[in-house]
Amino acid sequence: LSTAGLFPEELHLLAQVVASGALSLHFRGNTRVEEACEMYTRAANMFKIAKNWSAAGNAFCQAAKLHMQLQSKHDSATSFVDAGNAYKKADPQEAINCLNAAIDIYTDMGRFTIAAKHHITIAEIYEAELVDIEKAIAHYEQAADYYKGEESNSSANKCLLKVAAYAAQLEQYQKAIEIYEQVGTNTMDNPLLKYSAKEYFFKAALCHFIVDELNAKLALEKYEEMFPAFTDSRECKLLKKLLEAHEEQNCEAYTEAVKEFDSISRLDQWLTTMLLRIKKSIQGEGDGDLK
Repeated sequence: LSTAGLFPEELHLLAQVVASGALSLHFRGNTRVEEACEMYTRAANMFKIAKNWSAAGNAFCQAAKLHMQLQSKHDSATSFVDAGNAYKKADPQEAINCLNAAIDIYTDMGRFTIAAKHHITIAEIYEAELVDIEKAIAHYEQAADYYKGEESNSSANKCLLKVAAYAAQLEQYQKAIEIYEQVGTNTMDNPLLKYSAKEYFFKAALCHFIVDELNAKLALEKYEEMFPAFTDSRECKLLKKLLEAHEEQNCEAYTEAVKEFDSISRLDQWLTTMLLRIKKSIQGEGDGDLK
């Protein structure tokens, strides 16, 4: 069939006609199905150029389904990913559906590292577009599991740290503590990664602190014993000052210690949130400010 000069809408329609005709021919239809796949893919790419993202996503999705009927699993998964990437710009939920379809194929093929990568993409859509943090957490956890199974521990840790940060924000402190301690323990003996370990123990201690001051003290002692380099860190010194200020219910000392730390190492949004939650537990403190 000559398709030169067709508009993408015409090409898409022609692909539908060819595909439906080919499928009704059963055994003689494979060549026609392959033609339809190519037409859908060409139409999709033309839609992409025109920035018609929904139409591009739909055409890639149709190509993916035909590839599956031809038993071309890899091509089907690739088309589902292309569909997901197009839909990301127009219909986040449909993007997730297509990426999940690709993940099902990749896991069936034993391609867990690629499946993990697409779970991260879905998690990022839930974070940025759909603002459903619980679902983002679930996909980061699944990605971490797949990475661990493939011995990609560094990639698994990145996903777990995302889970821990969100868990703490959702006040699931025990879950956050377990992850921060696990990743901290895994990295403290690695010459390239041990510098990061102090950050993870610091965050674990802050989560302990929000729940219970005594727990935070005991955790701090444990971290110093496990990882002696932590003792000389600015993070450890800050924790000791905060514990002292909290014990004395001295709001000014608490604020001053935070300001001093912030003047050298700027506090990010997560640390600011956690430090404010601790500060609010000091008697008479309810202004919600660290300055």
